[in-house]
Amino acid sequence: MSKTLVQPIGQKRLTNVAVVRLKKHGNRFEIACYKNKVLSWRSGVEKDLDEVLQSQTVYSNVSKGVLAKSKELVAAFGMDDQSKICLEILEKGELQVAGKERESQLSSQFRDIATIIMQKTINPETQRPYTISMIERLMHDIHFAVDPNSSSKKQALDVIRELQKHFPIKRSPMRLKLTVPEQNMSSLLEKITEWNSTVVSKDESGNQLSVICELDPSIFRDCDALVRNLQGRLDIVAVNVHVGSETHMDHYGDLEDEPLSVQKEPVGPVAQLSEKLEKQVVISAKEGTSSHGGDVVKQQKCSTCDAFVGDAKQYREHFKSEWHKHNLRRKTRQLSPLTAEECMSDLDITDSKADLKNYSF
Repeated sequence: MSKTLVQPIGQKRLTNVAVVRLKKHGNRFEIACYKNKVLSWRSGVEKDLDEVLQSQTVYSNVSKGVLAKSKELVAAFGMDDQSKICLEILEKGELQVAGKERESQLSSQFRDIATIIMQKTINPETQRPYTISMIERLMHDIHFAVDPNSSSKKQALDVIRELQKHFPIKRSPMRLKLTVPEQNMSSLLEKITEWNSTVVSKDESGNQLSVICELDPSIFRDCDALVRNLQGRLDIVAVNVHVGSETHMDHYGDLEDEPLSVQKEPVGPVAQLSEKLEKQVVISAKEGTSSHGGDVVKQQKCSTCDAFVGDAKQYREHFKSEWHKHNLRRKTRQLSPLTAEECMSDLDITDSKADLKNYSF
């Protein structure tokens, strides 16, 4: 019995494309687009439709090359003009993402949410922010799952409320400057005391009195309404207040006064990296200038790490450091830079994860 080879005729198979799918009137309609162009079109960056669509044809199944029937198009869209139908599917349809791409997007968004949480929270015992790796570990402990259809900031605020139920974590306070007429200052101070807020400083200029205070972000709307009622003005000095780096400088200064026998330094590449990063922390805490033998040396600032790194020689050495390289990788993912200490913790976690891959549990 002879076997004949049956080949499909008239099928246009499309591979390595981005598929946009729209379900309407019980039927599925798809269009074939170029990868990375659909989001550019929807955000208004790409204007040329031919750069987005591989073909202005409506399919029932792009991967198999099955075209949509005309009667189905008329029933669903009220017309059979495929160019206009393609536009509607492009605007309202759902972009189909491959498994690895979806996993990469969710991983990137998970990291963004952890970064927002780190910026907005502190440890109530130490008044310092948690590191990125610690935040991610806590998020895994509460079995958090990323919602790709919701914004990272909204999800971060929801996660903070959930974390507060299980772990010692709280929102970092906002620093506000409140300016009100002199006769209304007593009412304002009473309310600040009632909110358990901290008054940082007071200033008097003419008939206007101003107070710089730190309060919980949940009270911001009430505070804004109160200042408006008191015919005053509210200025945001800092959205998130963390303990400054001066404490770190004092800590290192105390270590230098101790005997050499007390300062036991571990040996190894991690210890050397830690020592280099600690030196960079001390340099970055300065205000941009330093004096050596009476001469004023201008401090160079690294925009990637958002820190002062010393003179020209130290500036060149900084570009070779793991701190700078790590922040460069974060910058490509549009993440905020880490301090030297956070970078050390992040690198330690990365090394630990790499070591665990060699074992099975």
